[in-house]
This record gives sequence, C-alpha cells and structure tokens, in this order.
Amino acid sequence: MRVAVFSTKPYDRTFLSRAAAGYGHDLTFFEPRLDRTTARLAEGFPAVCAFVNDTLDAEVIDALAAGGTRIVALRAAGFNNVALEAAEEKGVTVLRVPAYSPHAVAEFSVGLLLALDRRIHRAWARVRENNFALEGLLGHDLHGRTVGIVGTGRIGALVARTYRLGFGCEVVAHDRYEVDDLKAIGVTYVGREELMERSDIISLHCPLTPETHYLIDEAAIARAKHGFVLINTSRGALINAEAVIGGLKSGRIGGVALDVYEQEADLFFEDLSSEIIQDDVFQRLLTFPNVLITGHQAFFTEEALLAIAKTTMGNIADEEAGKVSPNRVLSEKVAGKG
Repeated sequence: MRVAVFSTKPYDRTFLSRAAAGYGHDLTFFEPRLDRTTARLAEGFPAVCAFVNDTLDAEVIDALAAGGTRIVALRAAGFNNVALEAAEEKGVTVLRVPAYSPHAVAEFSVGLLLALDRRIHRAWARVRENNFALEGLLGHDLHGRTVGIVGTGRIGALVARTYRLGFGCEVVAHDRYEVDDLKAIGVTYVGREELMERSDIISLHCPLTPETHYLIDEAAIARAKHGFVLINTSRGALINAEAVIGGLKSGRIGGVALDVYEQEADLFFEDLSSEIIQDDVFQRLLTFPNVLITGHQAFFTEEALLAIAKTTMGNIADEEAGKVSPNRVLSEKVAGKG
C-alpha cells in the first residue's frame, strides 16, 4: 500500500523503511507536520502515517478522505489529536500502537525523578565549569517516601513496581481498574484526592481524556502534600502549566520534571536554538531551578522505535487484507454501540 508518512525525521525513515520492507508498503516521507495546510500532500495515498503532534481534526479528516485516504495509522499510543467521530463519518479507519515498549517510558520516568531530585543535571553543568561544590545539590532518599501513580496500565504498573520493589517506597495508585499483581506487592489503590494528599512524588501515566484534562490544576495543587514532586511523561494537557507555575512560586510544589507539554506541537522535535520562543508559559517554567524539561524523548529507544514501526506497518497490512485489527480506535459514540 502507498503510505504518506508525516512529521518524519531521519530515525523515522530508518525504522519505518526497515519494517515496511516486510510488507511491501511504498512509503513517501514528508518532513512537515500533518495539518490543514499540508493535508493535500496526502492526496492519492490510501494510507497516512501520523505522529503525536500531527493535527487530525475534522477539517483535516475531511481533506484526507476527499483525497482518497481511508486509513490513518498512528505511530503512537495516544489519539487525543484525532477527531474520531469525523473519521467514523468519513469511513476513515484509525489505527494506533497501544503498546510498543512500556519499559522505555517507565525507565525514563524514573530517570527524570532521580535526575531532578539528586540535581544530576545541575551537577553535570557545574563540573563542566570545574565547579565541584555541593551546595545546592542536596537531595533525598527515595526509600520510604510515598509515590503516587496515576494510571496503572502497562507503563504505570512498571513504574509502580520499580518504586515499590526497587527503592522500597510506599506506593499508592489511582485507576478505574485495579491491578491485582500490584496489590500483591503492597501497592494501595486510593481515590484521587487521597493520592494527592499522601504523595511525596506524583507520577502521571494516564491517557488524556475529558476526565483527566488538567488533572493537576490549582485545586489539586492546593490539596496536595506541601513540597510534592510532579513527574509527567504521559500527555501535556494533564497539567495546567500556569497553575504549576503558581505552585512552584509558592513552594507548594517542590519540583517538576516534564517530558511532555500542552503546547509542545510548536516546540518539540525541532531545533529552535537560534529562535526566540514565543511561549511565555514554557519560558517561565525554564527559569525555575527545580524544573527539568525534556523534549518528549521518553519513548526514544531503539527497541521502542522498532516495535512502533513493526506494529504500524502491520496495522496497515491487516487493514488492507480486511482483517479487523485490535488496534483500531473507535469514537466513544461508535464504541458505545458495541
């Protein structure tokens, strides 16, 4: 099948081309993001491969369908950037990669906390200038601290296990579905409010839905344990960034480590080192010494990229063969009919 691949970088070409060879797909790579101005590039392609920061709203879906596209294959797990009902109406099948390498994101999440709490990033910068002073680098033991995990799917469960078994933390979790294996090792499921009140560290691993949008807002921060540390490697809009800035200024939040940001589509995956960034909220976050931000790289391992590529190309092949893929994404309205 002919596939238009958007938001491509050199590593995308490498791994997707390798995976496509096994299925006979013909890939055409486009560097620009998919949005209303670039959707016309997909004209004549029955399949489109999109990434997390591509825009697939109703207008883009209409344009893709008008150009002959009937498959949108997301090379990501999240699908909050897709107008699913519009896709259903236009007969466009949306496919995703629900699980590629949960270890990649889980390990990075824990790594972010360690770097932030032990000031590893600041120590590295100091040593490069021959400054070996320890003042300002004081951290905390993880052992015995309480970690709150919001979302215990594949990634969240791995993070919970790491903190519980690897560091000897008390772990509390919140999810609509409880995992018995986690409860067996001493993870306690609690309500969202109790998790905020008890946790020294809060790590977010839930999808972005209307229910979880701005999960961390002013009210949640006010309810939380004073000086808590916030980690987010899931979706940027789980956090109200302006509320987080207020919490950092007041000291209510003791530290923040982010690999995602609500307005990241205009920032991440690009080299903007010679440009003036216009996002004042993002720039304000960067001024805090207890904030660590990375550019959506938690997924970025060789194993994960290979798994994403294989699943994405396999999804397209299954759809082409008329198979009902378990990786189809349905709108709530359509899914509810089942």
